[in-house]
Amino acid sequence: MERFSRLIQLIGEDKLSHLAGSRAAIVGLGAVGGFAAEALARCGIGHITLADFDVIAVTNINRHIGALDWTVGRAKVDVIKERITGINPSCTVDALRVFAHRDTFPEIFRERPDIIIDAIDSLGPKIELLAWAVENSIDIISSMGAALRTDPSRIKTADISGTDVCPLARNLRKYLRRRGIESGITCVYSDEVPAKSALRPPGSEAEKEDFVRGRERNILGSYPVITAIFGLLAADAAVKKLIKL
Repeated sequence: MERFSRLIQLIGEDKLSHLAGSRAAIVGLGAVGGFAAEALARCGIGHITLADFDVIAVTNINRHIGALDWTVGRAKVDVIKERITGINPSCTVDALRVFAHRDTFPEIFRERPDIIIDAIDSLGPKIELLAWAVENSIDIISSMGAALRTDPSRIKTADISGTDVCPLARNLRKYLRRRGIESGITCVYSDEVPAKSALRPPGSEAEKEDFVRGRERNILGSYPVITAIFGLLAADAAVKKLIKL
């Protein structure tokens, strides 16, 4: 337990033991999800499921914790799994290279998690994941839009019913309301107005994609400080829910 001795000093052995016995799932391993995984590993979570279909691209290097010159082209789940096991060899990591949607949830959640971090970018799968978590009474922390922002002081954590300004949060509230869900989802979001001048249309960036599903999406400018904070705050909310800190 020496590697977690400084954390034990702060929260005590009982809470660290609880984290070691906890099961977390992170769905979406982009810039936000990667930092969330890193933080959960360094907090001693004992079992982590990673779900993402994508590979690391050169354009990820500005913001993804696993993106290095020599990891380009590798599956994000494999790279992040290596980081987690390097941090805590006792952590059991399930690295699933799958596209997250309702039809793959049985595979992703074949063992019921204690908490889920939603770091999905696409609206459709995100709605399905949030609704599924609520339907199954599983705590979920959801990241809203982190791109097109530059002000760390505007990042907040709140129930989805208390989010504002963020266009993604607004769309989620609308679609979830149709399913009878208006609250009960913890969100990390920014109330900074997105910089639309940093948005580019699909196809304007030469980047190979191994797998495309759904409509093409706009390319969004990202500031690495913001995406990292989103991931760290999502992990913070998850850990504090698990140990009731």
